Amino acid sequence: MVTGSTGSANMVKLAERRVFSHSFKPLYNEGMGLVEEAAEYLDGDGRLAAKELPQVAAGLYAAESMRLTTRLMQLASWLLLQRAANSGEMTREQVAVEKAKVRLDTASAHEDAPGWAELPEAFRSLVRRSLRLEALVRRMDEQIYGPEAERTLDEPFAVNPVSDQITLLQTAFGRG
Repeated sequence: MVTGSTGSANMVKLAERRVFSHSFKPLYNEGMGLVEEAAEYLDGDGRLAAKELPQVAAGLYAAESMRLTTRLMQLASWLLLQRAANSGEMTREQVAVEKAKVRLDTASAHEDAPGWAELPEAFRSLVRRSLRLEALVRRMDEQIYGPEAERTLDEPFAVNPVSDQITLLQTAFGRG
C-alpha cells in the first residue's frame, strides 16, 4: 500500500501519463464528441423542446444551457491544449501558462431545483455528462499541474473571458 507523498507522486504520474500519451485520445474524443452532441441538440431538438416548457423550466433551461455551453467550451480548450502538448505543438510549460485561463468549475443547477424534472431528459443527460467530464478533467488537471491558484481581478481573462477563450483556442490550433 502506497501512502503519503509517494502515493501522491504516483497519482500525478498516472494522470500525467494518461494525458501525455496515446491513451489521451479516448478522453479527447469523448469531450469533443460531447461538445458536438450538445451543439446539435441545443440548435435542434433542444430549441424545439424549450418552446414547450412551462415558465419556470424554460428559465432554468435558458440559464443551464448557457452554463452547459460555457462548461463545454472550457473543457474543449483544456483538451485542445493537452492535445497540442501531446503532439509536440506546445511544450508542457506553454500549456501550463495557457491552461491557467481555463476554468473547470462552471456552476450548475441542482437536480432538485424547481423545474429540473420538467427539462427534457436528453438535456439533463448532457448536463450530467458534462459535469462528470468536468470533474474528471479537473482532478487530472490538479494532479498534473497542482491546485489552481486564486485568480485576481487584474488578470486579463477576468476582464474579458470571451476574448481570452478565443485566444486560447487560436493558440491550441496554432493560429495567431
